[in-house]
Amino acid sequence: MKYYSLNNYLKDTFGCKVYKISLDAGFTCPNRDGTIGTQGCIFCSAGGSGDFAQSSRLTITQQIEKGKELVSSKIKSGKYIAYFQAYTNTYAPVNILREKYYEALNHKDIVALSIATRPDCLDEDVINLLDEINKIKPVFVELGLQTIHEKTAEYIRRGYTLDIYDKAVKDLKGIGVNVVVHVILGLPNETKADMLETVKYVCQSRIDGIKLQLLHVLKNTDLERDYLDGKFNVLEFDEYIDLIKDCLEIIPDNIVIHRLTGDGAKKDLIAPLWSADKKRVLNAINSIK
Repeated sequence: MKYYSLNNYLKDTFGCKVYKISLDAGFTCPNRDGTIGTQGCIFCSAGGSGDFAQSSRLTITQQIEKGKELVSSKIKSGKYIAYFQAYTNTYAPVNILREKYYEALNHKDIVALSIATRPDCLDEDVINLLDEINKIKPVFVELGLQTIHEKTAEYIRRGYTLDIYDKAVKDLKGIGVNVVVHVILGLPNETKADMLETVKYVCQSRIDGIKLQLLHVLKNTDLERDYLDGKFNVLEFDEYIDLIKDCLEIIPDNIVIHRLTGDGAKKDLIAPLWSADKKRVLNAINSIK
């Protein structure tokens, strides 16, 4: 089944292969520092979803250089996207955000910024800063929505309601940035119909891209405790492939698919263990008729 992949989109946009370098700018999250909560989302690792990012002890420039070294055998174009991945990357005073963003922006090999954040961390000053930067180099803002269902959102301790997401998308589209939304498939107690409803809703909200992430149960998370207590089951391999097929039938051709599975750090993965074989998963997806 054909779909508009991120790799193809980047080649269309920049004329060559472009690689994302994951960064840790040393930010935290309102769901960890006590503003909303202290435990984080129920599925979130200690690294704040930035387990593959560089060390926050390094400067942004140093992280970019180390990231380039790691992928030097995979890319020859010399073009990269600075991916602010760990924790909530608009959750800091605007002067700090400006300093971090511009350090990445001014690197000669960086062609765009990708900023992972929460919809409830996009106040007017942040929107104005993103507008300013987007006029210099393209900006992607990745919003962690995960689900549209409030009961699930409460269970996973997301910490904001759906109307906050709606406003964030409206504000971001108002300044012309590229909006990418994260959806988790396989959240506890959600039916297939629930998941497809989330995908439909997201695709109707004027977004530019979507990330479909299989739920991973990781060590040292509250989700691990509930899983080991038998409170929910994870998706089986065939279930997931079938679900992805239905998602692809829903997603419009103009929406870029940034991810179709995801891979947690293998040393921390509790379940589903089949997801560790990412090549097998992608091969199965790409063979969908």
